[in-house]
Amino acid sequence: MNSNLDITRIRNIGIIAHIDAGKTTTTERILYYTGSTYKIGDVDKGNTVMDWMVQERERGITITSAVTTCFWKEHQINIIDTPGHVDFTAEVERSLRVLDGAVVIFSAVEGVEAQSEAVWRQADRHKVPRIIYINKMDRLGASFDDAVASVKDRLNVKPLVVQMPIGSEDEFIGMIDLIEMKAYYFRDASGETFDTEEVPEVLRSIAVAKREELIEAVADVDEEALGAYLDTGSVTNGILKNAIRRATLVDIAYPVFLGSSFKNKGIQMLLDGVCDYLPAPIDKEEVIGTTPNGELIKLSADSDGPLAALVFKVMADPYAGILSFIRVYSGTLEKGSYVLDATTDDKQRVSRLLKLHSNKKEDVDLIKAGDLGAIVGVKEAYTGHTISGVSIPLTLDNIDFPEPVVSVAIEPKTITDQDKLDAALAKFAIEDPTFKIKFDEDTSETIISGMGELHLEIIVDRLFREYNVEARVGKPQVAYKEAISKHSRAEGRYIRQTGGHGQYGHVVFNVAPLEVGKGVVFEDKTKGGVVPRDFMGAIKEGVSGASETGPLLGYPVSNVLVELIDGSYHPVDSSELAFRIAASKAFKEAVSKADPYLLEPIMSVEIIVPMSFLGEVINSISSRRGNVKGINERGNTSIIQSYIPLATMFGYTTALRTVTQGRGSFSMVFYKYDRVPTTIQEEIIRKEKGDF
Repeated sequence: MNSNLDITRIRNIGIIAHIDAGKTTTTERILYYTGSTYKIGDVDKGNTVMDWMVQERERGITITSAVTTCFWKEHQINIIDTPGHVDFTAEVERSLRVLDGAVVIFSAVEGVEAQSEAVWRQADRHKVPRIIYINKMDRLGASFDDAVASVKDRLNVKPLVVQMPIGSEDEFIGMIDLIEMKAYYFRDASGETFDTEEVPEVLRSIAVAKREELIEAVADVDEEALGAYLDTGSVTNGILKNAIRRATLVDIAYPVFLGSSFKNKGIQMLLDGVCDYLPAPIDKEEVIGTTPNGELIKLSADSDGPLAALVFKVMADPYAGILSFIRVYSGTLEKGSYVLDATTDDKQRVSRLLKLHSNKKEDVDLIKAGDLGAIVGVKEAYTGHTISGVSIPLTLDNIDFPEPVVSVAIEPKTITDQDKLDAALAKFAIEDPTFKIKFDEDTSETIISGMGELHLEIIVDRLFREYNVEARVGKPQVAYKEAISKHSRAEGRYIRQTGGHGQYGHVVFNVAPLEVGKGVVFEDKTKGGVVPRDFMGAIKEGVSGASETGPLLGYPVSNVLVELIDGSYHPVDSSELAFRIAASKAFKEAVSKADPYLLEPIMSVEIIVPMSFLGEVINSISSRRGNVKGINERGNTSIIQSYIPLATMFGYTTALRTVTQGRGSFSMVFYKYDRVPTTIQEEIIRKEKGDF
């Protein structure tokens, strides 16, 4: 790695898309053509560099986001290859948090699909500039124009089409660059070389018209291009490229490239697009750091500025120990230096710094602002923590993750396996913020929760393979939540006198419903110091602990406002323990009196079926308490958008195949939590309590 590289030549990008759109295949070609690997990896053969886990290679899917570095035309490109499956959406979320730009891949056959729409919205939230790559132009049914139309319709954005294909399906042989007006032919099967020629006469009029459309689209979003167009009736290549870059950086338009990654066509042009149009770290908005006293400081990508780096991923490496993946936003992180984990206020020494190439590592002496890498030796620097300088402590905004929606009970087969199970699950929880562990005291079971059946299946598989843990696993269950429907008031006291100092804690709570997604919010409404501020932390802990187990079925309580309105203390006997217990008692009683109810995860489900089966599929949605929100037609195929409770979706793959004679498919992403209908809630409670 060249530590003196100009920061304007660094690109931190993600490869994001729907599952099976070709993310890993595209990344493997990028690594090959940039000289980072000497052999092209193949997902089907299980020999890719980026999908290095056994579970990834067996299933042909990406499970964990992999980080790598390559170089192209004097640019350093740091790439994160992210999963496409909805169960691993946290990997996309944490990657987008630290990326400057992204390549979004759509299949030329399917266009924009449910999960690709979901990751596009994730990128919107993080304000990540994107370029679009229409892949699989060689596939039967490929249509570049239809894919671009689906981008306009489904995403409601402005695509800037900078290339047009020469042929499609098995006759796809190259593309025309609409800026340079050159044709590129891929006659070499390896894709390493291509021929640059004049635009063929048979396509010239179409290419000229497409270039005019591109100029008009760019002029519509860029004043300089518009001025040149109005003055001269045309736009030079230089002005056009600069205008496309400006529009891309501010997220108002998106250049569109095309190719066939599997057939090694179009990758070099895509790499040029990454360098030409996606931002360098210095092009991004300043990030905000917060000092311990609450002062906000703007941080730019300056290697001489105060150190601020965000941990976006943690991985347990069998040789190096715990690796903390970081993005350095400001300053320079040096090997051997002392840093502060500003989230925990823990001063530690950086023993090693690494640049990563998938699961291979390169030792480096420093990582500068704008770059990605990993730290070895900083203990308990978990996802979302900020690494800062000791003299200038700063914290960056944390990373928000979705709540798990599926749970299973897991039990070790032998006593010997118990300790190994506990240790392994604890490591998984550190690595994966969407993986949760809970011990059910009533049943003496360990309950693990995740984002879906596949997510938990991978966890169990890793338990067996990596940690040699034999365990029995129950059937997947929905991770419900509990909420309240009205206000209530409750008092909590904890008083013990055992000789000497006793225990005294007393609180009075009001609780009230909040809108879905707000969690549990605590507010101190007391006056006059009836409860000293020293005990507020303990009261919050008591509320937080009690909220993990609701009164109906023991599911976590959410969407509740807790107001501390009164209480009392003893100058000698009051303690944090006493107030923690008192707060727990008051919260549990208040929630029990506030008409609690169940919340269930609702999924956004996209179902693709032949039109002849439309009626049967709509009936299957209704039978699962689902609602159809829209139906689109693509040829003889119907694309049904619907909202369906997760509880009814277990086994739907088999049911859909039966209804459609094996010709239907579906994908789903989490949409929101919503109230369970009363009759269904009664059934769930009877079933879980065993009252039949």
